[in-house]
Amino acid sequence: MSAFLEAMGRVPDLLAAHLLVAASALVLGLVISLPLVVWSARHPGLARVTLGFASLIQTIPSLALLALFYPLLLSLSALVGGGVPALGFLPSLLALTLYALLPILRNGITGLNGLDPAVIEAADGVGMTAGQKLRLVEAPLVAPVLMAGIRTAAVWTIGAATLSTTVGQPSLGDMIFAGLQTQNWALVLAGCLSAAGLALAVDALLGMIEHGIRHRRRAQVWIAAAVLAQGVGIALAPLWPRAGDDKVITIGAKGFSEQFILARLIGHRLERAGYTVRYREGLGSAVVFGALKSNDIDVYVDYSGTVWANEMRRSDVPTRAAMLSQIGAWSQQKFGITQLGSLGFENAYAFAMRGDDAARRGIVSLDDLAAAAPSLNFAADLEFLERPEWAAVKRAYPLRFKSAHAYAPTFMYRALDSRQGDVISAFSSDGRIAAQKLTVLTDPRRAIPSYDAILLVSRTASRDQKLTDALTPLVGQISVAAMREANYMVDRDRNKATPEQAARWLEQKARLNRPLEAR
Repeated sequence: MSAFLEAMGRVPDLLAAHLLVAASALVLGLVISLPLVVWSARHPGLARVTLGFASLIQTIPSLALLALFYPLLLSLSALVGGGVPALGFLPSLLALTLYALLPILRNGITGLNGLDPAVIEAADGVGMTAGQKLRLVEAPLVAPVLMAGIRTAAVWTIGAATLSTTVGQPSLGDMIFAGLQTQNWALVLAGCLSAAGLALAVDALLGMIEHGIRHRRRAQVWIAAAVLAQGVGIALAPLWPRAGDDKVITIGAKGFSEQFILARLIGHRLERAGYTVRYREGLGSAVVFGALKSNDIDVYVDYSGTVWANEMRRSDVPTRAAMLSQIGAWSQQKFGITQLGSLGFENAYAFAMRGDDAARRGIVSLDDLAAAAPSLNFAADLEFLERPEWAAVKRAYPLRFKSAHAYAPTFMYRALDSRQGDVISAFSSDGRIAAQKLTVLTDPRRAIPSYDAILLVSRTASRDQKLTDALTPLVGQISVAAMREANYMVDRDRNKATPEQAARWLEQKARLNRPLEAR
């Protein structure tokens, strides 16, 4: 119960951001849909086109649609010379708006086309203009049917908004994604219940408005509308400007336990320096680096091999020191991003197998694995099969697995434990490697680059000397053994710690919790 109450404490801020993007998308959907409803009802050809387009949008998975707007907006920003945000609110707004179109269009067009022809003839008979007929006859009659479509659109939009986390827009999905990754079911439950409660409350109030319109009860319509508006205002209160908001620092994190822990480690340092912090978690590798470039986040921890392969498009494998030096110079020169340095440990991709299985098969290296791969199932994390590192490994070793499937990192280890997978793309700083007695295979051909955990600060934030002074003591202070133990505190099956608790433990272990002035 205490874990659930603690999780609910995160709801207000995320609920406000969730409601803002969902309500904005619904309003924009109405602005686009209502004129199209009228025009489409008058022109059957246009109706086929609009309904066909809206139906086509519904066939695209919402997660994919959200992701597609990232490269589109990025290209648009480059075309106009910058200024178009490719992450956060705008891509979420556009994707959710498209999802809201179909039920509004379908109900509106069906309602107008289904009106009794005798009523329309009567309106024509008394000499009404097209505008008068729409305003005084058609709109009142079709309003209940249209409201039913709006209710459907509202519920769909609120539900799909949980996925906006993946493109950097805070939402209740932050709790759901983080909870699934760390198997913190209290967090998942709090996020799901909050999203469901919001959808049910909005649907109920819109239902009251629909009932009032249908039965011509104006008082009911106005009361429900007033309650809805007041509820939206209260829910959005956490977003209203507050004193000290100019010192808010946004910390980014990818979607796995280590990133959640390190984000809070950074947050604790900045809070002691007098900053207010907020977190954007669950971001993909390309998304989080893009957010830093555009100053949508101020600081986060990445890995040298990821930046080297994904952002710099480099396939060579230099020494760790050379790679860090070149990444620092490249990121500063091209984007003004400051690399404060390595935290002191490496979290490299590493192929791992169950220890007994590897010993039985005599597999100790990727060369050995290549010979046995046709009889083995490969379980990778969600990104690995599409990353340059996987292509580099396949070039160096003739790996042809019996099957290859992608999993969220936590469930990737579950696949290995349940024998649905025989080999995984593990992370070298993961505590589950030792806990599950896994064998990490060597890479004799050095196909996989090093992955030092590096602290990156955006162009804008790096100008704040106080901020960089607060974070610099983190450099070189975290050993891989300490990071593995902190990760396992969050990932283990029993007596799980939260990322917040693991970060506090890591601070003590690395002696980072002393007052800043004492360092």
